[in-house]
Amino acid sequence: MVDNFRRNIIFLIFLLVFQFNASAQILTLEEAVKSALSNNLSLKKAEIDLALSGYSAKHFWAEIFPSINASASVGFRNNHTAEPKQNEGSLTYSVGFGLNLGLNAGIPFIIKNIKLAHQSNVLKYEDARNQLSIQITKMYYSLAAEKNNLLLMNEVFDLAKGLYTRSETMYRNGLIGELSLTQSSLALENARYNQSAALIAHNNNLNEFSAALGITGADIALSDEIKIVRIEANAQSLISEYLHLRPDIINAKQEIERQSNAKKQTSLQSRAPSLNLSVDWNSANFKPLTDTFSATARVSIPIDPWIPGTSKHQSISRASGSAEKAKLDLELAENSAKTQIRSLCAMLSNSWDSIRIARLSLNAAERNYQLTEQAFNRGAVEALTLQDSRNNLASAKQRLLQTEVSYFNMILDLSSSLNIDWKYLIQTYGVVSE
Repeated sequence: MVDNFRRNIIFLIFLLVFQFNASAQILTLEEAVKSALSNNLSLKKAEIDLALSGYSAKHFWAEIFPSINASASVGFRNNHTAEPKQNEGSLTYSVGFGLNLGLNAGIPFIIKNIKLAHQSNVLKYEDARNQLSIQITKMYYSLAAEKNNLLLMNEVFDLAKGLYTRSETMYRNGLIGELSLTQSSLALENARYNQSAALIAHNNNLNEFSAALGITGADIALSDEIKIVRIEANAQSLISEYLHLRPDIINAKQEIERQSNAKKQTSLQSRAPSLNLSVDWNSANFKPLTDTFSATARVSIPIDPWIPGTSKHQSISRASGSAEKAKLDLELAENSAKTQIRSLCAMLSNSWDSIRIARLSLNAAERNYQLTEQAFNRGAVEALTLQDSRNNLASAKQRLLQTEVSYFNMILDLSSSLNIDWKYLIQTYGVVSE
């Protein structure tokens, strides 16, 4: 009695959750991606960095802007003399203004690196948006596959329940033994448990997805389904056409330019003559005759950077070494990217074979179930045989779902590695499935 009550409660919860999902807000993939991009906190932090670097790049003239200062002072002076009447104090005050401008040959390369830093932040921001879009797409279609799997497990449960009811009737009529009834009951409980566990996991994943979209607490349901398209693309052609679009490759090239600028900046700033201009004006008690004005122009010619082994000479050598390492980093990034693209292309080809095999297995399982069901209706096979056949069919459908999700994720990974939109990849390299 207690077991039946517990079973009914679990089943009612399952039905309530499905009804709850049916009344939830329908969300397309485009809407999900848009919501995630709008609410992601990491992207908002990246936007702040982007705005700051953009401001610096726009106001690059700050590197040559002179330092300006103003000064003011107030004092009290008392002259002690032999005559007491003349021992009177007086206030003194003065104001001043100063301007100092320092110029060196390395400033143009400092300005170039400021602009490069902003370009790098733009690239990082765009790549972060792209990676987030891919992550949300994977989660979206993974949840869609889980929803289909839940429907499939619901069918398995319904069949197990029907077979148990029929076995129970046959047992009461003495047509089957207690062992057959027990096996039918066990199959029903397994189906119920698998259904409940899958539902809990799906709801947990759905909550994580809602949090990633920034709409925690909202009730959402997915509308889009996975549409698998076979991709046929030559890895070498993809490398030749899209390798230069990868963010890490672009960033490595920018790093070479940045290190080259830093090398020139360090060399010129250390070895080239520098010019310093300063202007000062002071006035005491605002009396014209007490004003002072001075202007200085000073040229400094460094000597020690030309002497091998000095600290400044070593800093120039380190800058040269950093520029050379940046070139090696680019080569490493290119080799790694090529390997990744070749691997993904090979895996896509092999995974399509897995899909074909999974589809053939599903066709065989469907036909086997049809024949077993016909035999069961004629009384030629037992209920457990039909149950096993239905479970095999469910497993074949689940395997196909998993291989399709895996294949689609590889498409997303390949589009990410090429830094192109996955829909464009499918449109350009997709072929009619067999």
